[in-house]
Amino acid sequence: MQAVRSILVVIDPEHSESLALKRAKLIAGVTQAQLHLLVCDPKHDHSGMLGVLKAALLQDGYNVTTEQAWNQSLHQTIIDVQQAEGCGLVIKQHFPDSALKKALLTPEDWKLLRQCPSPVLLVKTAGSWKDKVILAAVDVGNTDPEHSHLHDTIIDHGFDIATLAKAHLHVISAHPSPMLSSADPTFQLSETIQARYREQCKSFQAEFDIDDDHLHIEEGPADVLIPFMVHKLQAAVTVIGTVARSGLSGTLIGNTAEVVLDAVESDVLVLKPQEIEDHLDEIAGKH
Repeated sequence: MQAVRSILVVIDPEHSESLALKRAKLIAGVTQAQLHLLVCDPKHDHSGMLGVLKAALLQDGYNVTTEQAWNQSLHQTIIDVQQAEGCGLVIKQHFPDSALKKALLTPEDWKLLRQCPSPVLLVKTAGSWKDKVILAAVDVGNTDPEHSHLHDTIIDHGFDIATLAKAHLHVISAHPSPMLSSADPTFQLSETIQARYREQCKSFQAEFDIDDDHLHIEEGPADVLIPFMVHKLQAAVTVIGTVARSGLSGTLIGNTAEVVLDAVESDVLVLKPQEIEDHLDEIAGKH
């Protein structure tokens, strides 16, 4: 987060009180990142509104540029501009779709999460992050190198946000229910599963100074536990990873990040493994 030099802020012209811009100003105020304001609209001219926003931001000392663009769809337009401007973070306000619409069409924000090479912060709340909980959700049961690196990235970003917002970092990992049929005796008892998961967390606990009170290892499915813990801790931001599945399986199943998006009462920062970011960068570059 501290390394982000340029932030793409998606401005919805129908909602002039932009929650996305509010968050972008908070981050840019600490990191000195440039703000690139984008309106995605093929029909109406919004240069007047963008001019007013730009003038106010320049007066407040921000480095800001503006653009209106459209290429086929909302998510594609955002990704095109993210690539062209080299933005290291996309911030957009999230407006939930109805269950029926979700069943028929993949929501634009899901497509953005799957296909955008950079981290995406979807803003859902207007409240301050200060003194609140930042909840980083990791899956420590997955110990392959890609997931391990993603866990570090998630906690690193959570730590960064907690630092810049003067907030408190908590970490959650869901673990499976005990299975008597498991070949590994560790997975036959809840206590031994807990112990193994806690062992996996020791290295990042030491690195980011996370004590046991701020680490939550809970039994159950992640897409149920994460919203429960967000509500319990009154978290302001949930930091989560996505494996960016595309194609039919992704459409039918949805990632935990996508399922959690509408279920949590917090802003959501979604990150991807480096290899997937690089791959998506490559695809977007050819587009």
